[in-house]
Amino acid sequence: MTSQVQEIIERHVAQGTAPGIVVADGDASGRLDVVSAGDFGDDAIVRIQSMTKPVLAVATLRLVQDGRLDLDAPVERWMPELADRRVLRTPDSALDDVVPATSPITVRHLLTNTSGYGMTTTPGPLRDAMVANRTQASQEAVALGAQDWLDALAALPLMFSPGEGWRYHHSFGVLGILLGRVVGRSLEEHLAEDLFEPLGMVDTGYTVPRPQAHRLPAAFRHGEDGPLSPIEPAGDGFYMAPAPFDLSHAELVSTASDYAAFARMLAAGGRFGDRLVVEPRLLDEMRTDRIPPRLKTPDSFFPGFWDGMGWGYGVAVQTEGPHRGRYGWSGGLGTDVYIDPDGSFRVILTQIEMGPQAMRLFTDLA
Repeated sequence: MTSQVQEIIERHVAQGTAPGIVVADGDASGRLDVVSAGDFGDDAIVRIQSMTKPVLAVATLRLVQDGRLDLDAPVERWMPELADRRVLRTPDSALDDVVPATSPITVRHLLTNTSGYGMTTTPGPLRDAMVANRTQASQEAVALGAQDWLDALAALPLMFSPGEGWRYHHSFGVLGILLGRVVGRSLEEHLAEDLFEPLGMVDTGYTVPRPQAHRLPAAFRHGEDGPLSPIEPAGDGFYMAPAPFDLSHAELVSTASDYAAFARMLAAGGRFGDRLVVEPRLLDEMRTDRIPPRLKTPDSFFPGFWDGMGWGYGVAVQTEGPHRGRYGWSGGLGTDVYIDPDGSFRVILTQIEMGPQAMRLFTDLA
């Protein structure tokens, strides 16, 4: 399999899909093959963006199994900013045309992207307001520190009452801040001690240490006519330590071998060696579709997303087709992870903005 994967990624580098690609294949037994092609090696530290979501889901479930958090607990217990939510009367209503939310936001709502916050997919007053107050999601790094971002988000109405719709992304920014408040310390410190160090994820965090700057490749996007243009510099920029502000709502950097350790733990039923990381019952919830059909509307995400697909806790779940039971997620700079029911997994890392080129690469490596 390694030679086939090597041929695929070398072909994609040659045709200009990405300047560099790393793939890690493994399984629950401990097998791991890492191959790379192009401008960065297999130890590159990359911006994994939304592949942070499965990590936060596991961190949340660990607090649940320790009795420190309940999936159905209202988050306003720790986040008073989110008490007494108001909801737009219609999707295109003015910001003051609101009604009371029918229920509070819970931890489960955050894990399932059903909190009422999320990416706006159509023009309107709410989308304009999110752009203006710098809470609208994009491929750019977050523009506000965690508290300022939460305050700006809390000043806006919800798109729908919690549990009554599905919108991507912002729930996990809120979740990161929530976890820090629950543990009473820096989220980065908690993740390092509770998850990364036990799994041997030595290069995973919110920033890249300055001595490791040479391992951070540049990030690119494809122009309309094909050529790549840089959007983040190599060895510099937002993700270099020290962090400009609290990044509890932001996204991680990692490596192929680090994220493979995380994927192997999931593939092994929530175990890492002799250590139980996630209880089986909670892992089953994480990798099971939690979204009722009535919420899988065409306007909730990109066209076709829900075809044979569901959403668990921080991961998409394939509910139909030859890969039924596969789960995982991607990052906006061309990264991807999936775990199959047979205990095998694959991690794909590039640093190109998500688009047709990255999707063709993922399809060839599916």
